[in-house]
Amino acid sequence: MDFELSPKAKELSESMWDFLNTRVLPAEPEYYALRAEVGPGDPRMHTLPPIVEELKVEARKRGLWNLFLPEVSGLTNVDYASLAEISGWSMDLLPEAINCQAPDSGNMETLFRFGTEEQKKRWLDPLFDGTIRSAFAMTEPYVASSDATNVECSITRDGDEYVINGTKWWISGANDPRCEILIVMGKTDPTAEVHRQQSMVLVPRNTPGVEITRSMPVMGRQDQHGHAWIEFKDVRVPVTNVLANEGDGFMIAQARLGPGRIHHCMRALGAAERAHAMMVERVKSRVAFGKPLAEQGTIQRDLADNRIEIEQARLLCLKAAWMIDQGNAKYAKTEIAAIKVIAPRVACNVIDRSIQAHGGLGISDDIPLARMYGWHRALRIFDGPDEVHLRSIAQWELKRGREVRFPS
Repeated sequence: MDFELSPKAKELSESMWDFLNTRVLPAEPEYYALRAEVGPGDPRMHTLPPIVEELKVEARKRGLWNLFLPEVSGLTNVDYASLAEISGWSMDLLPEAINCQAPDSGNMETLFRFGTEEQKKRWLDPLFDGTIRSAFAMTEPYVASSDATNVECSITRDGDEYVINGTKWWISGANDPRCEILIVMGKTDPTAEVHRQQSMVLVPRNTPGVEITRSMPVMGRQDQHGHAWIEFKDVRVPVTNVLANEGDGFMIAQARLGPGRIHHCMRALGAAERAHAMMVERVKSRVAFGKPLAEQGTIQRDLADNRIEIEQARLLCLKAAWMIDQGNAKYAKTEIAAIKVIAPRVACNVIDRSIQAHGGLGISDDIPLARMYGWHRALRIFDGPDEVHLRSIAQWELKRGREVRFPS
């Protein structure tokens, strides 16, 4: 295995670090000050602070734009994994600034691989340009959406139109006023084979019958882009809005989530590195019981555990990225499932230790650790909870059938 970055990726990495340190991190206070001014019911709640639009302009000038898609960026998955980690240092600003924010990146990849030329021109081009946002509507409140075959949202054909009825929740990005298109997963044929019942359909957000009732907070916090509860009531769209073919919904979902999980996981490790760096600075400067915290044995153990866990998780993420580069996401399915479990765990562990080292400051909003912890704790649930991935890994292990030979 070779995790060496390409010359282009090395150049982009240097530019990304410079962009992070000189422009993005200094912009965070303004971003969070504006976010703190708005509350529930404020029409600005889900409006992007202007500072991020300024960062987007500079990112494009630096060539830090749409890096997530190999066919567009010319980067390998290993290349982009390292860049995604850097973006995780500023989870609310940097991914958005470089147009690699979820769920848009996954939606762009879905449209790129499965959209028609007309669909790409209408929706993919403005997403690539960063002028609109999108959402992915799969999760539902009344079924266990960890099993995507459970979805109950109905997509019924009526002549040249689909009629959509159902309820979705945790639809990230849909509350942002820039969101113009939803990719909706529902059942087009409940009588078909279990993995052929679902389809994905493009639904413009302003379509009659699409009702966004509220945004759901994550551990008490409202994210800028929102996590919508959406009711679909007799929503009609042309049958030409289907992605790929009827019955391809489950297949598309699986294809969409593979590389996207690497992006999520590497961003999580970037957040872990930031939390660790903050902890190091804190324990060097804070004195308790006559000596710096850095000289306390329990603190030293925590710092060592941080480094060991981060390095282990990073290597597994890079292995999964390398395996995708060698073949496809199916080839790396065990590793992709494994990193989706371990990276958020490591991020939560490291952030929690950093919070503990910061004491009361750690749980305040004066520093970003509390925000970081809430998001990465949620990451253990979305895109499939830990238990689903652990179940899959165990089942694959049981099917490997390696023969164990005991000495006679």
